[in-house]
Amino acid sequence: MWQHGIKHVGLSGIVLGGLLIMAVLAGCSGDDGQASRARRTPEVRVMEIVPQKIDLTTELVGRTSAFRKAEVRPQVNGILLKRLFTEGGEVREGEPLYLIDPAPYEAELESAQAALARAEANVEPARLRARRYKSLLAEKAVSQQEYDDAQATYRQCLAEVAVCRAAVKTAKIQLAYTNVLAPVSGRIGKSSVTAGALVTANQAEPLASIQQLDPIYVDVTQSSLELLRLRELLSAGRLERSGESRAVVRLRLENEKMYPHTGTLQFTDITVDDSTGAVGLRAIFPNPDKLLLPGMYVRAILNEGVDERALLVPQLAVSRDPRGQASVFVLGEGNVAEFRPVTVGSMVGRFWQITDGLKPGEKVIVEGFQNVRNGMPVRVRAENGAAGGGSPAGGD
Repeated sequence: MWQHGIKHVGLSGIVLGGLLIMAVLAGCSGDDGQASRARRTPEVRVMEIVPQKIDLTTELVGRTSAFRKAEVRPQVNGILLKRLFTEGGEVREGEPLYLIDPAPYEAELESAQAALARAEANVEPARLRARRYKSLLAEKAVSQQEYDDAQATYRQCLAEVAVCRAAVKTAKIQLAYTNVLAPVSGRIGKSSVTAGALVTANQAEPLASIQQLDPIYVDVTQSSLELLRLRELLSAGRLERSGESRAVVRLRLENEKMYPHTGTLQFTDITVDDSTGAVGLRAIFPNPDKLLLPGMYVRAILNEGVDERALLVPQLAVSRDPRGQASVFVLGEGNVAEFRPVTVGSMVGRFWQITDGLKPGEKVIVEGFQNVRNGMPVRVRAENGAAGGGSPAGGD
């Protein structure tokens, strides 16, 4: 009987131990499930949207071009005797640049002047003869035909004088063209010819080029849609203007430094490119120090105005679908991610200005949203931060 009791107790212990093991295993399984679900919940960082004051600007990419550019070409044929300027220097309008051998043209001028003197010498006898024939015709001493011939000879002599005077004028012009003058003021480039070269009138290759650099143009491109928006801002008075009621433009140079002078935007030469849909705009800048040279890459900056309550979101937090629609994920109640389409405005540093779709105080997911779907629970990794400091709070 004692042995039977031992067997009974042993069997009960085995059963009890099995139940305890099953309970422990069940508890471990629950803990593992909760840990697995926690691991599957995306960890994100959020930023609270706080209204702030910002200056709105638009940057347009472009290049500089000369205010005036003139190619110097000879207008007469001849041998080049001298170059009268320093390459790369400043020249003034009307300043002599080259000297072409003037000897042939001096001879032509002297010949034309001699022909004029001869023609003028023939005028007076013809005039006197015509006058005498007029009185003789009244006395019937000469015929009407003789009188008409005398008058015609006199008029021919006058016409010959006019022709010779024109020839003298042409010869003087040709002689003056042997001095090749600067057509505009500006900086002259290198010379394509040297003394002793034969040049021809209106040849294809210019002798040199002159560019006026003060003021200087900045040619930029912009989409036609953006151009319409800029025009609306200009009409509404939101763009900063100069005294001539034109939009003020600032320049950022290739070295990221700001150009010290401001310019004005001119809505000229606005033809839409059929292939790109871009529009050419032109701004004009003072260039007294000749810091800007033609062909330099620059960025023109226009001040659009001030937004007193702008909502900014980091650019990395904004996604776009194939149609270009921008969207963000907002942290909703119960730490649930909500998909939110938004309207994007201007770029402010590394932030986008949000003009529609968000409200002050809402929290935007700025990190970890790649694995987030609409309505999915998320775990917030850090406290909310404002956009005004340039980076969300709790960042690295």
